[in-house]
Amino acid sequence: MDKFTKDCLRTESTLFNIKPGTDRLLHAAMGMQTEAAEFTDQLKKHVFYGKPLDETNLKEEIGDLLWYLAIAMDVLNTDFSKEQNRVINKLKVRYPSKFETVQALERDLVNERRELEK
Repeated sequence: MDKFTKDCLRTESTLFNIKPGTDRLLHAAMGMQTEAAEFTDQLKKHVFYGKPLDETNLKEEIGDLLWYLAIAMDVLNTDFSKEQNRVINKLKVRYPSKFETVQALERDLVNERRELEK
């Protein structure tokens, strides 16, 4: 084994704290990453390689993301409606009237968190 690999393995966590439901969250997280990458790849091919934009494929990837989100929300005992409202309420705290760069850069994380915990 080479020195780099040996040094990497020395710092690898061997603690796998998989509690019931965490395996499903991990599956959902990995799936969301994969589908987001496929969505991005479609855009890359369009922007940098000149391929026609395949909107059907982009919509498919969005649907796949929704599928994985549904799994995560089931584990976390929430649903699309609740999370749609939660994110809009958080954004109302962040941007009371409209998007402004200063508010994006200087966020009030305490009040945003308070809104998310409601």
